[in-house]
Amino acid sequence: MIPVLKNRLEEIINKFSEIESQLSDNEIDVNIRMDLSKEHAELSPIVSAINELKNCQKEIDGAQEILDDKETDPLLRDEALIEINNLKKNLEHLNEKTQKLLIPKDPDDNRNAILEIRAGTGGDEAALFGSNLLKMYSRYSEIQKWNIEILSLSENDIGGCKEASIKISGNNVFGRLKFESGVHRVQRIPLTETQGRIHTSAATVAILPVAEEVDIDINISDLRIDTYRAQGAGGQHVNKTESAVRITHIPTGTVTQCQDGKSQHKNKAKALEMLRAKLYTNEKEMRDSERSEKRKLLVGSGDRSERIRTYNYPQDRITDHRVQLSLNRIDEVLSGNRLNEIIDVLLVQEESDRLSQLSDNN
Repeated sequence: MIPVLKNRLEEIINKFSEIESQLSDNEIDVNIRMDLSKEHAELSPIVSAINELKNCQKEIDGAQEILDDKETDPLLRDEALIEINNLKKNLEHLNEKTQKLLIPKDPDDNRNAILEIRAGTGGDEAALFGSNLLKMYSRYSEIQKWNIEILSLSENDIGGCKEASIKISGNNVFGRLKFESGVHRVQRIPLTETQGRIHTSAATVAILPVAEEVDIDINISDLRIDTYRAQGAGGQHVNKTESAVRITHIPTGTVTQCQDGKSQHKNKAKALEMLRAKLYTNEKEMRDSERSEKRKLLVGSGDRSERIRTYNYPQDRITDHRVQLSLNRIDEVLSGNRLNEIIDVLLVQEESDRLSQLSDNN
């Protein structure tokens, strides 16, 4: 049994028994039954793990009684000792399994995501780096078998990405990408640099969970909707109709825009989806801030002003500053093929930190 979490485990067992008792009532309201069934399904694997843990501890106690009995046959004593050693290893595994199941799940992990990239300091070089990041996430999405939809894209004259918004749909998208939010810094020699000097540039990445209409209620009277002609690189008009849409949420000043499609109606729908995601994220950050006031996750707050990663081309090294992880072969990461190596470490650290929080609260 896990000492610091013993009370929590007993609470779960009691809650599970209470739910099962309620579900056995044939006259229970249908909607209440649905809610209880959902909670029962969520608790079921935890209860199974707790029962495994208890049974393993009982077997250890039984084997220990054999060892403590001075009249026990020596051969039986040897067998009991071997059994205890094996059971203790299994108990350690079950402890870890149970603790992981107790870690609160982020309800947004299974949501689709909107990824935004904005070139920061560094002019054209920052925009070119923005293009590198856009290609990395696009390729990574393909590897993960996710779907990509470009919502808006603004490029400069040399093909650099000044701003981009893409929607990524698939399994556990936000859960895997959420820690990519922040400032990505690049150190390299630009192609236009004649004296071989290394320049430092930056691009900002934001990962927003896609919100449904039921999650965020938007009052149409709070919106200012502007239409304009979609533009290409260098301000060149790419169509003759005002199909691009910009939406401003007046109470918060939040702005979204979409110019990818030729249909104004579709662009408006996409811009609204982006706005909903931003407003949902703002609310989520406020809630998370209140909950984690005493302790901040090691992997960072996800604040877009926070520098999270440096791509050092002269040293062919990528460093994630939140977990002090460094990898060589930048091109393999920017191709999307090795991005998982960084993401997996961040997720393990998140799990470890949430587990520490769980222990501190018990």
